[in-house]
Amino acid sequence: MEYLDFELPIKELEEQLKKCTLIGKESDVDVSETCVNLQEKLDKMRVDIYKDLTAWQRVQLSRHPNRPYTMDYITALAGDSFMELHGDRTVKDDKAMVGGLGKIGDQSFMFIGQQKGYNTKTRQFRNFGMPNPEGYRKALRLMKMAEKFGIPVVTLIDTPGAYPGLEAEERGQGEAIARNILEMTRLKTPIICVVIGEGASGGALGIGVGDRILMLENAWYSVISPENCSSILWRSWEYKEQAAEALKLTAKDSKKLKVIDTIVKEPVGGAHYNREEAFKLVESSILKTFKDLKRLSLDKLVENRMEKYANMGDYKE
Repeated sequence: MEYLDFELPIKELEEQLKKCTLIGKESDVDVSETCVNLQEKLDKMRVDIYKDLTAWQRVQLSRHPNRPYTMDYITALAGDSFMELHGDRTVKDDKAMVGGLGKIGDQSFMFIGQQKGYNTKTRQFRNFGMPNPEGYRKALRLMKMAEKFGIPVVTLIDTPGAYPGLEAEERGQGEAIARNILEMTRLKTPIICVVIGEGASGGALGIGVGDRILMLENAWYSVISPENCSSILWRSWEYKEQAAEALKLTAKDSKKLKVIDTIVKEPVGGAHYNREEAFKLVESSILKTFKDLKRLSLDKLVENRMEKYANMGDYKE
């Protein structure tokens, strides 16, 4: 397990608890009471540390290398029923954007999401979770397929942004994202979006327009990352913590600003501390949300979706 800087006191206590347990196993000394006290202290420290995290600390948790990614959630939710679909039928198959059909229980869903890598090789293969235009066009193709067959769409958002390279711009990155936003507003099937990690800029919005937006407790959702915001405003990354606070990018802030609809609780310490519990919490939230949406007619669904985004934010004419 890797530890972030603010988690080091937890690491120290966990190491003490391991040593205490080892002494109890390898000697005749009764250390059971000491171990119990250390465990209680550890549990209390975890609650105290994670109950009041700063915006920047939540950004760090959203990027934790052990945090589950899109394919982890899809595998946990759909299991062997998941069938991945490939290609945009124009350029190629973008490995940073994954999608396909799968079932949760007896209900079929079209799952779509950005996928990051687990190590250097897979991160390069997945382009660090930054899709090219063909990734967004593949996503749109799958959404249109879902609409045709009356299958609800679940998108899992976890990206530092769309790929900003020259070749991506040459193939129409901005148009691809804009097209997805337009088509998703009027897609005649339920759309549930779940921000599971990083939700940055247009890269997130390209699959982020839905009837309900769910967001994990330690995810973030913003027009720009704290580092890039800091480099623009202060010409340095040193102010990323201040930028994170100012951007109001946490789940709590996003709910207050009505950018999202539901905050999905995470296990104490984050989704990576107890993956199975995190998967169950996401699954129950998706099923509960779908149960509410399927009561509406398709026309009413689209009408409500358009009204939701038309009323978002404060503005003057």
